[in-house]
Amino acid sequence: MSSKVLCYESYGSNEEKIVYYEDGFCKKTKNLSVIGFYTTLKLLFQNVFLPQGFPESVSEDYLRYQLWDTLQAFCSSITGMLATQAMLKAYGVGDNTATVTAATITWMLKDGAGMIGRILFAWKKGTQLDCDAKRWRLVADVLNNCAIMLDLVAPLFKQYFVLIACLSSVAR
Repeated sequence: MSSKVLCYESYGSNEEKIVYYEDGFCKKTKNLSVIGFYTTLKLLFQNVFLPQGFPESVSEDYLRYQLWDTLQAFCSSITGMLATQAMLKAYGVGDNTATVTAATITWMLKDGAGMIGRILFAWKKGTQLDCDAKRWRLVADVLNNCAIMLDLVAPLFKQYFVLIACLSSVAR
């Protein structure tokens, strides 16, 4: 005995449906039509990287925004790697005259300054973060870029390296 369909929901541009019946039973179905290799890859890409229901579920400028955001994240990763390389060089990695103790103490000072900075920031500004999230996201990006710049120039100013490393850590 089959029950009548009460309603159904479609997800992901009708690739997946949930059918609800009058008797309370529901059934999830997928559109299993025969598709080509490239279509399968396209669907996999959409399911992994795009929001459910794309493009209907987002604004018209979402894809353009996401492409620029991805490019920015990629560039940020590259500059982060360059900054890490510069900091490791400044710590003495690859230098026969550098000591492990000096590098360890400098690293601990840098991390300690960053931790204290985060605690003080949370204490002073923690309650303001939710009500103005976009502004704080921009401030965080600017501070992170400043920290990366400090990391990149730190090896050039060896006499001020500890100070620059600590300031960089606080800015993150």
